[in-house]
Amino acid sequence: MSTSVIEPGTRLAGRYRLEERISDSGGSSLWKAIDEILARAVAVRTFDPEFPRVGEVVTSARAASRLTDPRLTQVFDADDSGESAYVVSEWVAGETLEQMLAKAPLEPGRAATLLYEAAEAIAAAHAAGLAHLCLSPRDLVWTTGGTVKLLGVATDAVLGDRYSDDPAAEDVRGLGRMLYAALTAHWPGDEAASDLPAAPAAPDADGVPQAPRQVQAGISHAIDAIVCRCLGIGTAEPLTEPAELAKALRGVPRTPLPLFAGLGTPSPRPAAPKRPATASTAATTQPHQPPAQEPPRPAQGRDARGPGRRARGAHAQHAQPAPPAQSGQVPPPRGRYDTPPPAPPANAATIAAPARKPANRALLGVAAAALTVIVGLGAWALSGGGSGDDNGTKGQKTDQGQKSTPPRPATVKLKIQDASATQKPADQHPDGTSRKNPSAVIDGDSGTVWETQTYADGQFGNFLKALGVTLTMSTPAKVSTIRVNCPASGGTLQVKIGTSRAPGAMKTVGEQSCNGGELTFAANPAVQGQYVLVWFTRLPDGFKGKLNEISVVGTAG
Repeated sequence: MSTSVIEPGTRLAGRYRLEERISDSGGSSLWKAIDEILARAVAVRTFDPEFPRVGEVVTSARAASRLTDPRLTQVFDADDSGESAYVVSEWVAGETLEQMLAKAPLEPGRAATLLYEAAEAIAAAHAAGLAHLCLSPRDLVWTTGGTVKLLGVATDAVLGDRYSDDPAAEDVRGLGRMLYAALTAHWPGDEAASDLPAAPAAPDADGVPQAPRQVQAGISHAIDAIVCRCLGIGTAEPLTEPAELAKALRGVPRTPLPLFAGLGTPSPRPAAPKRPATASTAATTQPHQPPAQEPPRPAQGRDARGPGRRARGAHAQHAQPAPPAQSGQVPPPRGRYDTPPPAPPANAATIAAPARKPANRALLGVAAAALTVIVGLGAWALSGGGSGDDNGTKGQKTDQGQKSTPPRPATVKLKIQDASATQKPADQHPDGTSRKNPSAVIDGDSGTVWETQTYADGQFGNFLKALGVTLTMSTPAKVSTIRVNCPASGGTLQVKIGTSRAPGAMKTVGEQSCNGGELTFAANPAVQGQYVLVWFTRLPDGFKGKLNEISVVGTAG
């Protein structure tokens, strides 16, 4: 089959069905396709018959397939042995940096986070001996799954016939240009690489762009200095290694990225009204107090020490006894008088004392007797006396109710958004795996089964090391239980949970042998994550894996 007649519907290698042509450039075409064996979307690049560097592209793609950093687009297959050469890679859905910046520049903290992830990914590629050499805002994607992806490592340089004597420094300049664009929504590089407005040039600088702080307000000196070191703006020592750039960005304030594509500047929120200092302090140490209201000035004749303790809370985690009254503080009241009584004559205390002592003693005796009766009645009531409850259980129930802890969030069946086939190749062998759509494990139909092809033995014929499905929850959750219906018997089924799709980054919950029915995997304690991987590390009897319904239980959020 000739590449000149490639059109939608064409199948390559008997499994990749081309669906939509995305772009044509430089003698190659990029397609959205379906891997019919794994039932997933993939990106396929085909080549015109006259394209001169097909062998180089396929070789670079095979080298890129060995990269393991999840932020780099994964290459699944590459072949030039037949009539139609092709490269198959991960289909990445999301929003490119260029699309984000069409709305507005990014908030500097988010720009730093995004490019920090990109710099670490490029550093991992360089550690494996590969480079990009033509980074642009079109190559950095914030995916719909909430992850960073860099497109085209190793292959784009060959497609564009780009070479460099210092690939590390070239990629640092590319990352610096992307950081400049993220901060200013202007592109300081080749106009053909981006549709963003060109960065304004510095006066008398022969095309060198202005520093980001001169273009966009609100950029810190630290981030501005990093960009300038990447692009050779100013006299500071330049950055020449992606790992150095990642280290520099690790040291500046960064804002966590949201869990959705689109990082434009958020709409401004109305400023909160200023609170009095005493109210703010009270809110810090006394959360139960209304923080929006200023504590009232204590009335004369009342205890003024309560507000005094709250006012000191800004400097202590717990309320402390009030200090002695000082200048500017309200003194403690002097008794029942609204105003201090007039000073008595010098000898008044001596004269009146004998007359008051008998009365005071009598009053103290009555008060003591009354207090004894009150305490006795209170103790009798708390012990359940006269209530008819045996052994004072009423009092015990009341005390337990006062000390009860808040209820824990209830575990529920979590909503599963998607299921996709996942494999662990042996020696990077791009082998076909499943015959059915993996959504069969979450469709609620016990009659549908996801199954693999039949292999020569329980070890996948040495083509794979593991094979199964990855479930994507609608939101991150604390997963406590996974129930798997495995119609087959024998073999080994393993379950992993993680915040990333990469199997190596997930935590293994457990392994069990299939019994022809339902298996329960318990995570104790619960494991935080958005992805659950259920895969065979050894095939069941008959050397074919089968999975039916899978459910996940946990606490959302």
